[in-house]
Amino acid sequence: MNNWYESWFDSPYYHILYRDRNEDEAHLFLNHLVEVLNPSKHHLFLDVACGKGRHATTLHQKGFHVEGIDLSQNSIDFANQNSNSNLHFKVHDMRDVYKENHFDYVLNLFTSFGYFDTYSEHETAISAMTKNLKKGGKLIIDFMNSEKIIAELVTEEIKQIDSIQFHIKRTFKEQTIIKEINFQHHGQHHHFTEKVHAFTYHDFMRFFQNNGMKILNLWGDYSLNEFNDKQSPRLIILTQKWI
Repeated sequence: MNNWYESWFDSPYYHILYRDRNEDEAHLFLNHLVEVLNPSKHHLFLDVACGKGRHATTLHQKGFHVEGIDLSQNSIDFANQNSNSNLHFKVHDMRDVYKENHFDYVLNLFTSFGYFDTYSEHETAISAMTKNLKKGGKLIIDFMNSEKIIAELVTEEIKQIDSIQFHIKRTFKEQTIIKEINFQHHGQHHHFTEKVHAFTYHDFMRFFQNNGMKILNLWGDYSLNEFNDKQSPRLIILTQKWI
């Protein structure tokens, strides 16, 4: 595995470090999102970079047909424990079209974007997400608010989870937030890296304009309050395919 995201996202330690993600918050977000989108029961959802499928499974529990794709085999194996006739998961690269002109809604949630080395790869991923949509379909991207993250960057911290002490260092270099993760486990030293390009609203606006998408709404948190580039914790964008 040559790319950091292939090894890190497929590692059990990734899920240990981030296991404290707030499930109640995820449910709250999807409740608000479904209320705003008001989809019908026959509408099809695709969760891009779905991880272990927590968002996809929650949507399915609300009565929708959902498919999830992710590059991590381990995550997809876990998600498939809940699969059924209306809930499917598959290993797939977001830069490749999955099912062209097939879905009513495509979701990319919890900063599951910005990982690639080049701008063109990110544009290719946005293009693929768009092509997965039917005309008139909607894409929702939930990204970090890069401006706030950079302004308040925590450069070093230690997280103790069970017997593992994660030492984390963060830097901002070449428009990328870099996280170095070091820890010992079972007598062995482990090191992983995360790199997320600090895209802003204006970057996404260019991505969407280049791919026939128009922005319908913009929110700054999981309660879908108005976005503020200095204060909002999230950058959540609702767009629609118009060509």
